[in-house]
Amino acid sequence: MITGIGIDIVQIGRMEGWIRNLKLLERYFHPEELALASSRKNSASQTLAARFAAKEAFGKALGTGLTDIALKDIMITNEKNGKPEIVLFNTAQTAFEKSGANKVHISLSHERENAIAVIILERV
Repeated sequence: MITGIGIDIVQIGRMEGWIRNLKLLERYFHPEELALASSRKNSASQTLAARFAAKEAFGKALGTGLTDIALKDIMITNEKNGKPEIVLFNTAQTAFEKSGANKVHISLSHERENAIAVIILERV
C-alpha cells in the first residue's frame, strides 16, 4: 500500500551557486554525494540538484516535511546499473520508521535548467 508520494523540482543554476560554498554543501549533502558530484565535474550541479530535489520530495512523501531531519542524513546513490536509490541515516531513518512505510521508490531526472525527483513510500 502506498503511504506517501512526494515530488520536487530544483533549478540546476541554484546548485551552481552552492558549489562554491563548501559549508553549505556539507550541511545538505552526505559526503558520498559530494564525492560523486565532484567526480562528475561538468555535471556536478545536475547531480546535486537532482539529489536535493529527492531530499525535498522525501519530506513531502513523509507528510511531515524535513523539520526534524538533517538533509545529509538522506543519501541518494546509484546502483551499478545507474538506478537511483535512497539510503537513510539517523534522523531520516527515524522519521521513515515513524511513517509506517518500509520501502522507498525513487526516480530522478534533469534537463536543461531543472532537476526533478519523485519519491513513493510504500508499506509492503
